[in-house]
Amino acid sequence: MVLAADIATAVGTTASQPQPTRLKLGFLTRLEVGADAADSYKFALDMFSAAEELGYDTGWIAQHHFLNGAGRLPSAFAFLGAAAERTKRIGLGTAIVTLPLEDPVRVAEDAAFVDVLSGGRLQLGLGPGGDPLTFSALGRDVNARREDHARGVEIVKDALVGKPINGTTAVMYPTSPTLPDRIWEATFSVDGGARIGQNGNGLLLARTSAMSRDPADVVQLPIGEAYAREIARVGVAPRLGLSRTVYAAADRKTAMADMGSGVDQWVKLLQSRNAFPTGLSAEEAFARIHIHYGHPEEVIASLREDRLMPMTTELICQVQPGSPTQAHILKSLELIAKQVAPELGWRPNFAASTTGE
Repeated sequence: MVLAADIATAVGTTASQPQPTRLKLGFLTRLEVGADAADSYKFALDMFSAAEELGYDTGWIAQHHFLNGAGRLPSAFAFLGAAAERTKRIGLGTAIVTLPLEDPVRVAEDAAFVDVLSGGRLQLGLGPGGDPLTFSALGRDVNARREDHARGVEIVKDALVGKPINGTTAVMYPTSPTLPDRIWEATFSVDGGARIGQNGNGLLLARTSAMSRDPADVVQLPIGEAYAREIARVGVAPRLGLSRTVYAAADRKTAMADMGSGVDQWVKLLQSRNAFPTGLSAEEAFARIHIHYGHPEEVIASLREDRLMPMTTELICQVQPGSPTQAHILKSLELIAKQVAPELGWRPNFAASTTGE
């Protein structure tokens, strides 16, 4: 069995360097399940409550503007403020806030507010984004996103600890001095993984797109290795959040039936854009999209084969691929917590926390 603490061995570091202590478990929702927006938001809040009762460490939400993607949530911090009031212990994660589309000072203000309101439970995931339509609609330059993101991360960190804003005497209120230790960054590049390690931040690895011919772990292993090398030099304990599409059900046939129609619609959309090959069987399409699915034992075996698991400190399960019903999604959350994750080294977390750890 591979545990999160094996990261040092996996990348050739020494025992004297900081080590993660336990594998954490999170879930990720894009808030796209529901009859309408209100129903989607209500169900997502129900997911946070259910996951907390099951001992999940963190619930993560994806920010998406407009209707040009899979997600349905433009305002991450407003939602997490509501989730903070519905829950007592579970961590509240953004995966991710697209920083170049925002005023970084306002991001810091909203993040500090949610962190204070929740008792130190925010996990602040940030990233450069890259969708041209969204950038154009919001009047931002997609080609400057990496530079804007890097500059924005520093502004957010400085504001959170109470440094003067933009060369003025203004200081943010409230501050959240410990939140910089809970900043995560997302990337799809090896250089990005190294930079995030140099920053001492956590690394969020999303599932790769369906257009990738190689499995997600093959594409992302060099990114994780670059991150691990650099953060070891910094002397900070690594935090690698591995996002994977995970759907557990009574058996493989049931899982495919639950997800099938929604995945099929998405595949047809990609094919219409010449972004996905035709002529694949359902199982071949699911494999190309990198879904871990089926009976819990099949899901366990599939996740154990992932090359990133030895360096993962938090497994983040996207639990609503395709079009399962709300009841099926909640059942998958339960099966993951009770049958899948414990076999990967996770133990439920029911302890109250005010530190965000």
